[in-house]
Amino acid sequence: MDFLIGVDGGGTATRAWLAGRDGAVIGRGLAGPSALGQGIAAAWIQVEQAIRGAFQDARLAVPSWRRCAVGAGLSGVSNRSWRDAFVERNIGFARLAAETDSFTMLLGAHGGRPGAIVAAGTGSIGEVLRPDGSRFTAGGWGFPVGDEGSGAWLGLHAVRVAQCAIDGRIAAGALARRVFAVCGSDRDSVQAWCDQAGQFAYAQLAPAVFETEQTDPSAAHLLGHAVAALETIASAIDPDGVLPLAVCGSVGRQLAPRLAPALRARLVEPADGPAAGALALIRRLVDQEELHPA
Repeated sequence: MDFLIGVDGGGTATRAWLAGRDGAVIGRGLAGPSALGQGIAAAWIQVEQAIRGAFQDARLAVPSWRRCAVGAGLSGVSNRSWRDAFVERNIGFARLAAETDSFTMLLGAHGGRPGAIVAAGTGSIGEVLRPDGSRFTAGGWGFPVGDEGSGAWLGLHAVRVAQCAIDGRIAAGALARRVFAVCGSDRDSVQAWCDQAGQFAYAQLAPAVFETEQTDPSAAHLLGHAVAALETIASAIDPDGVLPLAVCGSVGRQLAPRLAPALRARLVEPADGPAAGALALIRRLVDQEELHPA
């Protein structure tokens, strides 16, 4: 194997980092969302596109996939049947390791050392790596039944605010009007939008919640609930509150300053991101296999 590749795939985008056998990054690629909940075949299309983009960025011809080992941290891998289906569709890579995107984010954030993360972007999850090497996950049950405090969760509840305004159950405030601008302002239009919308579409409404917070109590209320949800996840993964905590993701970073003081006291800046964590994961696995061949 001549190339190591770390892939970070979520509900918004897919990033691929390309490295030589020494682990030094030589190229980066970007593609669309590859969360497994959006379909295994669709996820592979985006993963392959991101990897090809990384070779293009490195000014290298795309080689035979048999020369490549891939570590992929993907949203949805916690669903075992989705993970198995993704691995079974391996398009020819010599080595393919599929992990949760939260675990590769954890590896990247703490440089492989013990620590905890709460991640809130399109979805949300918490994960911890304890000093004894054990792991634990909280949240991350997926949209729409879980992922509290995430961008998709905020967007879903923003649409509910707009629906209540259309019904006359509440007055149409700034947040409802922002949703109307995207989804339409009558029952049929909003219903049609909801029938077609998925996790990614709802997450695109999250910025409207932050932007209307000062003028709309509904938006402020939603953000308060989002903060409480992330605090609950953080407490669940590290009840004793002894490990360093990194808050990751676009929504998480905006909400981090609002966390309770005890949590803020443990916050650390992530050392690196999930693509770096995925690359570290596959490098470690390949090195172990070469040291201890079957």
